[in-house]
Amino acid sequence: MTRGTPPAPPPWRRNRAAGRVLAVLEAAGGEARYVGGCVRDWVLGRPTGDIDIATTLVPERVIEALQQAGIKAVPTGVEHGTVTAALEGQGVEVTTLRRDVETDGRRAVVGFTTDWAEDAARRDFTVNALYADQAGQLYDPTGRGLGDARARRLCFVGDAATRIREDYLRILRFFRFHAQIGLDLDPPGLEACAALAEGLEQLSAERVWHETKRLLAGPWAAETLHGMAESGILGRVLPECRDLSVSDALPGACDAELRLAALLPKAGAGAAEDVARRWKLSRREAARVVNAVEPLPDDAGTDAAAIRRIVYHSGGEAAADRLALAHARGGAVTPEAAETARNWRPPRFPLSGRHATARGIEAGPAVGELLKAVENWWIAGDFTADREACLAELERRISETESPGSSPPRS
Repeated sequence: MTRGTPPAPPPWRRNRAAGRVLAVLEAAGGEARYVGGCVRDWVLGRPTGDIDIATTLVPERVIEALQQAGIKAVPTGVEHGTVTAALEGQGVEVTTLRRDVETDGRRAVVGFTTDWAEDAARRDFTVNALYADQAGQLYDPTGRGLGDARARRLCFVGDAATRIREDYLRILRFFRFHAQIGLDLDPPGLEACAALAEGLEQLSAERVWHETKRLLAGPWAAETLHGMAESGILGRVLPECRDLSVSDALPGACDAELRLAALLPKAGAGAAEDVARRWKLSRREAARVVNAVEPLPDDAGTDAAAIRRIVYHSGGEAAADRLALAHARGGAVTPEAAETARNWRPPRFPLSGRHATARGIEAGPAVGELLKAVENWWIAGDFTADREACLAELERRISETESPGSSPPRS
């Protein structure tokens, strides 16, 4: 087992809750080490997120030890060995060392073990199979994790094809870690992903979108998508994508929904709706992608007043997405247009139906038509007319309709 210590102090030294949980587990007679993303990111010199712990104690013993120490234990995944310790306003996941008993490409039946090498052997990538103690002593049971991390290389643990067949989601995770962290993809791993891509069809839509969403939001997403296209992966998960040039022109890191819209055909609301249904996007996510691919008025990107009109009708987020895509496609849209749309807050139209009915207009379609005509006049004037000016315009239009032989006023 390779050992080592990175130069920077480990992040869990500043996390009192994590340190307390580790100490409780060790006091209960188990071995416990930090594992996974927090160790990987520490070695890579990246900011760390959640802190996870692996232990030789079985889940029931973990729960007992935490409760005896006055720590709330939440059985978040006991069948897979995971218990969440809730304390000091955070959750620390504790997972018993595991070995795979049975796999089918989608899920695994696990057994528990006290062998750290056995636990490491079932993990996906070598950089995720690193462990560390409270002092920051590193443990590398595969003998490759530390070297791969320092070389910024992403390799499967053991045989890549075997790891993928255990769970085909690992194909997307392979590319997601490149998109998020920028690790170089190991060529044998890339070849195995391409060869076994058909297995992605076994995965649930929710799992595919959950992983793809994180991939699309990564700072290296554009580069990653080219690798996925060249290996045939992108064509399997997103056959609607025919062109990566719009995605390439977006900023390095952007929202996943905007990146997804950039991969779909221009004015491709139908394609966006199909993808949203297939991947079971949330209502908000689906609406954002569909709105983003809607076409813009011809003057949208060069006229500030036109941008404000789009924001008023579509909302700031939808307008900003459509302008960002138009700029990425090389349209006559300034780079600042999307930011203008995102920051402008549209005013509220100052009139309502009561202003028309107070003037004697009978409630019904006529009221709506009058108000819409005045609102269009207000919008055409770039929202500058105040309430009194809008009332005067309403009065003018009512007077025109009351004049003998007059035609309905035009907006």
